[in-house]
Amino acid sequence: MTENILTQLNESQRQAVEYCDGPELVIAGAGSGKTRVLTYKIAYLLQKGMSPWNILALTFTNKAANEMKERIGSLVGNGKARELWMGTFHSIFSRILRYEADLAGYTPAFTIYDEADSRSLLKAIIKEMQLDDKAYKPASVHNRISMAKNHLCFAQQYANDGSLLERDKQMRMPELYKIYSTYENRLRQANAMDFDDLLTNTFKLFRDNQSVREKYAERFQYVLVDEYQDTNYVQQQIVWLLTKENQKICVVGDDYQSIYGFRGANIDNILDFQKIYKSSRLFKLEQNYRSTQRIVLAANSLMKHNQRQIDKDVYSKNEEGEKLILKPVYSDREEAAVVTKNIQKIKRQESCEYSDFAVLYRTNAQSRPFEEEMRKQGIPYRIYGGLSFYQRKEIKDIIAYFRLVVNPNDEEAFKRIINYPARGIGNTTIQKIIEAAQQSTVSLWEIINTPALYELNLSKGTLSRINGFRNMITAFIQKLNSTDVYELGKEIISISGISMDIYSNSDPEGLSRQENLEEFLNGMNDFVEGRKEEGREHEALLPDFLQEVSLLSDLDSNDNETSKVALMTIHSAKGLEFPTVFIVGMEENIFPSPMAANNLRELEEERRLLYVAITRAERHCILTCARNRFRYGKMEFDTPSRFLKEIDPRHISIEEGTVPDMDSKWERYKRKLWDADGEINTFYPQRSDRWQNSKPVAGQFMADPKQKITSRHQQEIAVDPLSESFKQRLVRSGGSLRKVTDAIQNGGRKTKESPSPHDMTSLAEGVMIEHQRFGLGKIIKVEGTGENAKATVEFQNTGTKQLLLKFAKFKVIS
Repeated sequence: MTENILTQLNESQRQAVEYCDGPELVIAGAGSGKTRVLTYKIAYLLQKGMSPWNILALTFTNKAANEMKERIGSLVGNGKARELWMGTFHSIFSRILRYEADLAGYTPAFTIYDEADSRSLLKAIIKEMQLDDKAYKPASVHNRISMAKNHLCFAQQYANDGSLLERDKQMRMPELYKIYSTYENRLRQANAMDFDDLLTNTFKLFRDNQSVREKYAERFQYVLVDEYQDTNYVQQQIVWLLTKENQKICVVGDDYQSIYGFRGANIDNILDFQKIYKSSRLFKLEQNYRSTQRIVLAANSLMKHNQRQIDKDVYSKNEEGEKLILKPVYSDREEAAVVTKNIQKIKRQESCEYSDFAVLYRTNAQSRPFEEEMRKQGIPYRIYGGLSFYQRKEIKDIIAYFRLVVNPNDEEAFKRIINYPARGIGNTTIQKIIEAAQQSTVSLWEIINTPALYELNLSKGTLSRINGFRNMITAFIQKLNSTDVYELGKEIISISGISMDIYSNSDPEGLSRQENLEEFLNGMNDFVEGRKEEGREHEALLPDFLQEVSLLSDLDSNDNETSKVALMTIHSAKGLEFPTVFIVGMEENIFPSPMAANNLRELEEERRLLYVAITRAERHCILTCARNRFRYGKMEFDTPSRFLKEIDPRHISIEEGTVPDMDSKWERYKRKLWDADGEINTFYPQRSDRWQNSKPVAGQFMADPKQKITSRHQQEIAVDPLSESFKQRLVRSGGSLRKVTDAIQNGGRKTKESPSPHDMTSLAEGVMIEHQRFGLGKIIKVEGTGENAKATVEFQNTGTKQLLLKFAKFKVIS
């Protein structure tokens, strides 16, 4: 039976399964059968006579644990599989803590607080301490405390660490250490643990109770850890405490796929495994069963640019396949059009399903143009690992303001935003308004317009706050028919306080909200610019925009479709695979992230993230980069990502033109776009052999926990570009009014100048133009004179457009 199992493995997999004599590091390249090795190794141990309760297998998801149990059950029987100690770190350690609760200072019936419970408790503590909940947001506080716990920095240590206290002062949260201490005490009083406590309390249990540690170290004669590159400090320390004597441990992972540093994962755990377990053996699984040879070779060539890595040569015996294809485009709008056209083309040519396609992006905010274009083209899609753009809270809040301005009688919009951002109008007040409206059968807006008429029984202070809200909305209503949606929308977002609220913190969640807000502003500006160019400036108002958005946000339209294109961030795509993958937004300041550009360690993680994206593809991997992209309402010139030049040119090609009569010109201008980036290497930070962390010794985690408590995304304080304080800061710094205006609109970055007015004599049928948003096009008709002059243009990727020339932003190229 054992031989039958092993004959189903390749030679590298078989060697990794058979070795059971000491510490073992299995480096499993993308698509190389990592789960297969773990599954067969456990089955092999069981068939060699080890009892299932003597095996501890730790995973990162319940799904992974359940799938492995099922496979093991099919190999050695479900009875043995059920008795394994197999599950996530949190589930296994919570089980141990219940057995040993008295030693941990709890009763066995302790409660486990999920994220919502933890944030609710922190919100109550912040309120009791009379702290500003705008500075001390429960989500941000929770993230800081969680990061501290996962680096084994407990409340008392935190309070005594001067560098952490100074950092909190700079981040406008000087009382965070007190919140942390109170939070810990309240959890204990409630006989409760949060998710992080399941790890930290297990560590303390083993560290402080030698007999308990020895009991479990003896019980778990063999320990296996999946996705070891994703482990953090406390997880690595617990595993060390369990295995440091008998060292029967097998960890499986891939340093090339370590992409969760922002959550506390530390790549040093896998890179330095052999230094900590000095007698360990290294096994490499290098055959990729998923992708074509070209895709694997391209991904390998990218990763050769990382300094710290475990050398490997991943290969594929599948067909050679096509090269990676780079499709440079002119704008984010053309990017979305190109992607959807190629999905339809490949689906038609290969008779495949929509579910065979994935569009991967660096940040969630990038989904908007793809969602909009796919809806226009009738392509069903699904957002994985997140909400559709127009269903995200911050976007729904803004849209609720827009709805109320357009229709003050909109009850749902009224209830959603009357106290957002918080303006001291509580639930009791809102309920009184609702009851008065129901009694008189009028709208909520009517009640607050004439509260005395409807005998609204409220205090003078509350009435004053309601009047302030009403006056604000009324002022917006008065501009409805005279101000375009971009200008009015910016004003609503700023004056309402939404912008200030969103920019009040810079944790990962806060940064995502900021990116979504900026993308929404871009969408509004794009809408206005498009209407102007089409000669429909009078249809660029808030009601027009709201009507279009309402149709886009109708998420029920594709619910009956079983096959959908996957839209997701690259982080969400890890572990998945698709026949065709599009990787979009391959530009500097998007990928790599601007926050990683000057930090070698973080830049290398960004490179690993692209490796993960490329290796999701089975047959086709298509990358896009846009020359122009809207940011802060202005069109910016973007530089192709440095990572594109790091891919071996033998394995990547640049797409040629396809529209009749445009091939040679298209090729020339696409090549110019690519070749013009000759100075891209100036974006590289200076490489350094000096690392922040000290060298590890046996049994110790490499990084100093105190240096890494803060997520990298919490280093910078976000600045609200719509705020008055930002304008004043620029004025104080000597910026001219023009510079102030530009910085407000585009975050201080230099933007490309708009094209100059067009010489009508140069415009005629057959002339080729380069448009900022629509890309390359050929004029097929010019009509009208003066301010009414129009051109009908056939664009290569975005279809035929009629442009009002006085507003059109393009230049003649032939």
